Amino acid sequence: MKEPITPSSTHKQYNEAVSAYRRLIPDPTLRMEVSRQIDAYLRTCALGVWQADNASAITPHHVEFYNAIYSTGTPAPSALYWEVAGGVADYDLFEPPVFFSRLCEYDRRKNTQLARRFVDQMTLLMLLFAAVDSVVSESEAGFINACADTLGALCDRQGLGTDRPSLKADEFITRRDAPSTPAAPAKAGAREETPAVEEEAAPPPNLDEVLAELERLCGLEQVKKDVKSLINLVKVRKMREEAQLPVVPMSLHLVFLGNPGTGKTTVARLLAQIYHAIGVLSKGQLVEVDRSGLVAGFVGQTALKTGEVIQKAIGGVLFIDEAYSLANQESANDFGREAIEVLLKGMEDNRKDLIVIVAGYTNLMEKFIHSNPGLESRFNKYFFFEDYDGAQLMDIFRSICKKQGYTLTQEAESWMAKDLLNLYESRDENFGNARDVRNLFEKAVSRHSNRVAAMDSPTKENLMELRLEDLQDEEDREMEPPQEESASKQAEPPRPDASSGEESSNAP
Repeated sequence: MKEPITPSSTHKQYNEAVSAYRRLIPDPTLRMEVSRQIDAYLRTCALGVWQADNASAITPHHVEFYNAIYSTGTPAPSALYWEVAGGVADYDLFEPPVFFSRLCEYDRRKNTQLARRFVDQMTLLMLLFAAVDSVVSESEAGFINACADTLGALCDRQGLGTDRPSLKADEFITRRDAPSTPAAPAKAGAREETPAVEEEAAPPPNLDEVLAELERLCGLEQVKKDVKSLINLVKVRKMREEAQLPVVPMSLHLVFLGNPGTGKTTVARLLAQIYHAIGVLSKGQLVEVDRSGLVAGFVGQTALKTGEVIQKAIGGVLFIDEAYSLANQESANDFGREAIEVLLKGMEDNRKDLIVIVAGYTNLMEKFIHSNPGLESRFNKYFFFEDYDGAQLMDIFRSICKKQGYTLTQEAESWMAKDLLNLYESRDENFGNARDVRNLFEKAVSRHSNRVAAMDSPTKENLMELRLEDLQDEEDREMEPPQEESASKQAEPPRPDASSGEESSNAP
């Protein structure tokens, strides 16, 4: 059994996690509200985790752990044993935090994912609480998953999507040495056999077809050129190897730079297929993760978690989004650095059948690459993904409409083109590129459904046609004057101004 985590390390990990989450909240009022409530709320979560494990097994170490849960700027609690034991025994039902509805509301207005990020962060911190005895039990993991599912369901009801899979606590259950443990290798073996069957059943994709799909992507002209140049480089290298000519050592790992929604994940998926088609990779699958998919919230689990992700990605591409967050922590002992070391070793051990692509904002990714000499030596090819301009955003909107079986009236198309141009020209750090376009389309479909559902006998054209009123929200309609009123104002001649001599002299 591992040594118990110390209260000081617990406070350090907790404080860093809470501080990192607070930095994600752009709105100062909302950030302050979360800061005031989060410590007390998560201490309550700790009581629920310990009750799920074994309420009668509360020890003085649990009390020290409980008192260590506070962030910078807030007073440390000073609970005694009987207070914590009583709180565990009296814990009733999990309730969402008061500020969670505010997070959801902000996400709806700004197209952010603060609520979903809080769910992941809460899951990691509850796992930290579970590890007070260096063991995460099945009952603790079940409770944590149930809490996360409750908050996730609230996000679903609010129509808040997510661009990543949710974190599951059962991945961190501590497997004890017992007679039943032989079942674990058997299960792991079963997972390893499945990809082999799929690999035999599915031949490599047709290179021309994959390249055609790449070419159909909107914009990304420089990225397309870079991909084709990389393919030529790999092809010639393979031909030189087959001709027994010397080849220059090269790394195929890539850095994708750019803002969210610029097609980085899509290009990574196509690259995985391209590498499979030309024989560089044996399977060509894409495994997508971010920091939460590699880093655990407590001692001894990050290496295991990162190692499992690498095993899933062997034969394909491991795509790490927002990779800079692995080295963006103030503490030199942050677990993200452990994930980087495991990742580098995995890249070296599987260098002939694993390609890693790291992605994120340009300036942050540069700092990330320079944070470790091993990263600098392995990542020396950069693809830059520029923001989509207004015309490209409109092309993406038309493409989504066509793919989903919708049409645009001329008036609606003209208005949307202007709206997307304004979205591009007024973009800030929250600009989501194609993600924003997708969100606008989904809102338009929702309004269209409400309008068509009220019709007695809608035609096929009604079911397909998106009109101006489907694209505009209430704020847009309030800002735009009625057509008849604006037309009458334009037709009305200017009135004479009595204070102006020139106007008076022209009056009849």
